[in-house]
Amino acid sequence: MPVYQLTEKILFPNPELAEPDGLLAIGGDLSPERLVNAYANGIFPWYNEGHPILWWSPDPRMVLFPDKFKRHKTLKKDVISNKFDVSFDKMFTQVITKCASVPRPGQDGDTWITDDMVDAYVRLHEMGIAHSVEVCHNDKLVGGLYGLSLGTVFFGESMFHTVSNASKVALWQLVEKLTTWDFDLIDVQQETDHLKSLGASGIKRKEFLHLLSVSIKKKSRIGNWEM
Repeated sequence: MPVYQLTEKILFPNPELAEPDGLLAIGGDLSPERLVNAYANGIFPWYNEGHPILWWSPDPRMVLFPDKFKRHKTLKKDVISNKFDVSFDKMFTQVITKCASVPRPGQDGDTWITDDMVDAYVRLHEMGIAHSVEVCHNDKLVGGLYGLSLGTVFFGESMFHTVSNASKVALWQLVEKLTTWDFDLIDVQQETDHLKSLGASGIKRKEFLHLLSVSIKKKSRIGNWEM
């Protein structure tokens, strides 16, 4: 199948037309309008600095249903020990910057969170669409995650930690909040062993798009999510 070249119009091809690896389209921009349109249709940007913007819709799609989140005993101990201070939407820029800079096992030093991506998601945060969870220890940011919220879907983008379990604590607290608000699912995009260990699973793209089409019509929680 062809990879589609985007134009100035805020339009995407049907996600089901993506290549086997999930690549759907190239080009366009990272304007808030285009990003919101992309996520609402099950599409997200992922590319390297200095390259054209690439848009993806993988099959299968990795998701985490809030009621499937695995609360491991060791993680629970960290949550109830009050070792960490957790907040929402207080340090969005710091979190996304850390997600871009903190090395990950097997990562060659490059990051897909480009400067333009940082600027774009900070704009979405200022609009009350993108959100962060921050985990601090001794007043220092040691873990967190960020993503978008549309309807009753949270689109997780990235997480980081510099202290063991800190990112998992962030996810735990996010799941707690989303469960309270009756969110349907967390989109984690692509499969990793780390997320599988926490209860995420792959579903067919067609199923994901169906769930998304229902959830996206529900009222969005726009604004600051500060605890």
